Amino acid sequence: MTTQELTLNVEKALDEIRPFLMSDGGNIKLLGIEDTVVKVQLEGACTGCSVNQMTLRNGVEATIKKYAPEITEVINIS
Repeated sequence: MTTQELTLNVEKALDEIRPFLMSDGGNIKLLGIEDTVVKVQLEGACTGCSVNQMTLRNGVEATIKKYAPEITEVINIS
């Protein structure tokens, strides 16, 4: 998969999860992809949420891996 295709797949995954984050007053922005690591920034209510790491792993990372199985990790850059 090319870098452009990978980015598009990650964006599709974020578009799928974004409505759930927005319903709680948050959002997410793709900062970049380095090798197999996706860097995102949680925004709004997500920044101070006590369960944002669980959301990042169980929601965001799982959804991204569905669209781009080669991704190994998703990290939040605050």
